[in-house]
Amino acid sequence: MTRRNFPLNTLDAFLVTARHLNLTRAAKELCLTQGAVSRKIAALEQWLGFALFERHARGLRLTPQGSALLPDLQSAFHTLLDVADRACHKPEIIRLKAPTCAMRWLVPKLIQLEQSMPDIQVALTTTVEHGVNFKNEPFDAAIVFGQQAKSGTLLFEERLTPVISQALLPPEASNWERLTFLHPTRDRTDWSLWLSANTAPWQAMTKNQHFDTMDLAISAAIQGFGIAIADETLVAEDLRTGRLIRPFAGSVKTGAAYRLAVKPGSEGAAGLEAFCNELLSPG
Repeated sequence: MTRRNFPLNTLDAFLVTARHLNLTRAAKELCLTQGAVSRKIAALEQWLGFALFERHARGLRLTPQGSALLPDLQSAFHTLLDVADRACHKPEIIRLKAPTCAMRWLVPKLIQLEQSMPDIQVALTTTVEHGVNFKNEPFDAAIVFGQQAKSGTLLFEERLTPVISQALLPPEASNWERLTFLHPTRDRTDWSLWLSANTAPWQAMTKNQHFDTMDLAISAAIQGFGIAIADETLVAEDLRTGRLIRPFAGSVKTGAAYRLAVKPGSEGAAGLEAFCNELLSPG
């Protein structure tokens, strides 16, 4: 008699029968015949070397050995079920690609997702790239950005507006030209686009600092480096908390947008669908 040949498949018959003390009810719960339940119990008794039940006029009752064994077997069986249940509920991992420029909007969404759907884990890959090729890249979903980004579900359109730290706001209109203008690109197109649609209290942008991403320009503005041009949605939380202010009301659409793209063929996956719904939800 060794551990290796212990008849584990008999435990459910013993535990259910011990709870009902009735073979008919135990067989019904287990979806077996009474004979099959009896054979399972007999196999366990043979391995143990003692009887587990005694028959009497009203049904069954546990033997002293059966009563002594029952609590430990119940505990062990429940532990086994818990282990199996945890194994069946491994967190679903969603591989997400996103451009660094979207992080200010995306991170709060991921925090909310972690709180509301702890069984979903997001493996995030950040990149300066704005697109995705699902045929060659190992991602389940991606946030894509640009004027050419037409596939996927719209998250938000890019709208540009100047932002600045309250502490750096010039007290007089003539002082604007003393500021450093922060550019999210090397070609200054974002500032130029805004200036073409809005009136500014400066004649020229004399001092300039260029960054590789909008997120870096926004971070520099928060630290008081200068005045940045930024997307309204990306700085919404910074504006709400007062880290930044909008010195001018006007904004301008660039024609670009952020979209959520999903790997073709995986749209119906439950975890991925829940993840997409969370990203698309307002707030």
